[in-house]
Amino acid sequence: MKKDRYIYPAIFDDDSDGISVEFPDLPGCFTCGDTEEEARQMAKEALALHLYGLEQENEAIPEPSELPDIQTKNHQVIVFIEVWMPPFRYEMEKRR
Repeated sequence: MKKDRYIYPAIFDDDSDGISVEFPDLPGCFTCGDTEEEARQMAKEALALHLYGLEQENEAIPEPSELPDIQTKNHQVIVFIEVWMPPFRYEMEKRR
């Protein structure tokens, strides 16, 4: 079922060459950024695009993991990423 608002945990991995971002609940949803601000913005875009693709394919959208269930390593932190889908869907539909 489509929702207007999604919040998913992302794992930010800060390394010497930038910050990589992965969503443990959404295999294949990765991005990165040079700064924390850029990584957050890229994470929002990647999350919205990934969820939009799942919606378009009528795929099941997994529930977000609970915080204690997420394993992290050194230099990794969990950041919750929120996306508001109605304007994103509108922009994507305009491109068709």
